[in-house]
Amino acid sequence: MKNNAVIKILFVENSVEDAEQIISLIRNAGIAVRPARATNADDFKTALDDLRPDLVLFNSAISSLPLREVAKLIDSSGRDVSLVANVSQLDGQSVSSLFADGVHGVALRSQPRQFVTVVQREFEALNTRRQVRRLESALRESERRCDALLDSSNDAIAYVHEGMHVRANRSYLDTFGYDDFDDLLGLPILDLISSEHADALKGLLKDHSRDEKAPPSMELQARRADGSSFPATIEFAHATFEGEACLQVVFRRQLVDPALVEHLQRDAVTGLYVRARTLEFIDEAVASAAEGLKGQALLLVEPDNWTNAIAGIGLGRIDDLLHGIAGLIDDLLGPDDIAGLMAEHTFGILLHSSSDEAIKAWIAQLQQQVANRIFDAGERSISLTISIGGSLLAEKNANAELLLNQASTALRSAQGQGGNRNELHDPTAREKADEERERNWLAQIRQALEQDDFVLHHQHIISLQDADGDYSEILLRMHGPQGEVQPGIFMPIAEKHGLTAAIDRWVLDKAISALTARDAHGGNTTFFVKLTTESLQEPGLLPWLAQRLKQANLKRGQIVLEMTESRVVTLLRPAQEFVSGWKKIGGRFALEQFGSGLNSFQLLGHIEADYLKIDRTYMAGLPQHPENQQKIAEICQQSHEMKKQVVAEWVEDAASTSLLFACGVDFVQGNFLQEPQLLVL
Repeated sequence: MKNNAVIKILFVENSVEDAEQIISLIRNAGIAVRPARATNADDFKTALDDLRPDLVLFNSAISSLPLREVAKLIDSSGRDVSLVANVSQLDGQSVSSLFADGVHGVALRSQPRQFVTVVQREFEALNTRRQVRRLESALRESERRCDALLDSSNDAIAYVHEGMHVRANRSYLDTFGYDDFDDLLGLPILDLISSEHADALKGLLKDHSRDEKAPPSMELQARRADGSSFPATIEFAHATFEGEACLQVVFRRQLVDPALVEHLQRDAVTGLYVRARTLEFIDEAVASAAEGLKGQALLLVEPDNWTNAIAGIGLGRIDDLLHGIAGLIDDLLGPDDIAGLMAEHTFGILLHSSSDEAIKAWIAQLQQQVANRIFDAGERSISLTISIGGSLLAEKNANAELLLNQASTALRSAQGQGGNRNELHDPTAREKADEERERNWLAQIRQALEQDDFVLHHQHIISLQDADGDYSEILLRMHGPQGEVQPGIFMPIAEKHGLTAAIDRWVLDKAISALTARDAHGGNTTFFVKLTTESLQEPGLLPWLAQRLKQANLKRGQIVLEMTESRVVTLLRPAQEFVSGWKKIGGRFALEQFGSGLNSFQLLGHIEADYLKIDRTYMAGLPQHPENQQKIAEICQQSHEMKKQVVAEWVEDAASTSLLFACGVDFVQGNFLQEPQLLVL
């Protein structure tokens, strides 16, 4: 599931608190949620139209709205919605009854991991169904366009079913000397081939008709209606004609030198295939994997510390370095292996091997040869290492985009662990690899705390209402072997091992120091700083903050601590106590992802927040979603009545900024307005 996907969930649930707990559970698994709740049929029908949910979570204990009626309402709406039963326990009889009443899945509240897995599975299945419908529509449109283009094409194209012609274009008729298609209808294609190639073509047609692996083209002598012949290449592609599976055949006269075509598909510097041709090979490998072929792998290779390497040899000698690496890769390729240049200094390699061990051995051999080689670049010489990320290819991940993403993720992970590493995506070994990766990241986090290897950026928060002073959000990064590391990578591991409170103190200490320095130069700055749940429950944080603020002599309100609404809901009492104590010593508080819960404003009766940062899901494509604009306007109106200020994050464009101003938003923030900048400490 994509990380940025938002699941719209309609809860059929009596208890708001139970629904909020489930929302927090799903969000804690890294899934964004847009919720709504219904307890009766009228509410349910309204929510179906307003929310347009992806998923309906039905609490089997609810009595006011029977499951059968929920399923009936979904069916009558005409929407493709996954219906999942939310149960407290499982037994065979009840599960059978639930599925008989129309549910697609059963999620167990007492097993959080199973619950989240069911939600993810149903959402992915729904997206698959949607994608199939889009593809079917695109296929129908493509077939209509292909039929229109067929007659206008200069290529000789025909459709063949069981060896007989069923359709041909004008160019095909002219090529073979026929005046009308009726002369070809039902004629075997073998009648257009010279006798010495007939048996070979017959076998090739049988292989294609059985969906067996067969060459996509064949060179032969074609025969015209008058008995004359000419050399040609016949190309095959699976197609449909009037709903029947058939073969599309294209006859091309041999006017182009195959050696010249091959030369044009090669990169001039490295001698490897160019990106476009490499992607075609990847598509072919994916198609073979979808048909059951095993033993393939896609590898992505990059030199480590590329910027330093360029500085060492100069820009004019990059080609020498790339040529040298490409030569080592080419020397190790087998007869069926493919290598190409995917980007400026990224090599893509398709390996065909009988075993995973052979692929891993190939990777180790390449890394060793590169590490042992001294590369000559003009008058200079350089040694370097490479990182390799890859993915084993099988039917399960037979999708070109997915395969490239898996290999790219593996490459970035290998680089993040220090370079001269390799990582191979293999679902069967995922847990073991995750444990090793976690150990490496944990060591880096501890080292960063000990050696001050964290770094802070700040992003301006711009006032739309002419507020006094400057406002910025503090953004945490960590120095890694290959550059700065985003908190989304290391903070979950830090949280798991109880290190987030120490990181929070480091951030707060540096932020207070930066504010002190700015105040000394006449500044008037307010910093928004994120706070983790571990810090929220640490007894010593408030006394430490009180002492640190007093020492810095900052004005009240210059530090705004912020937490997500979903985290505060799950820790309401400790959050209430912390915020109360924090405000007593001069701090302010902000709720992030506000408006993402079932009743966000009810939370403000317990938590005294000064700023409300609207949930980022409302910002995606804001000009195209009037319902989101209306929701933001409602949040602003209600917030201002309560004397709260509203911040909109992740603003994408000028049109969104204008709309947010019209809605009454007080502050806006986003990369469109200003990219994060290094905080000078």
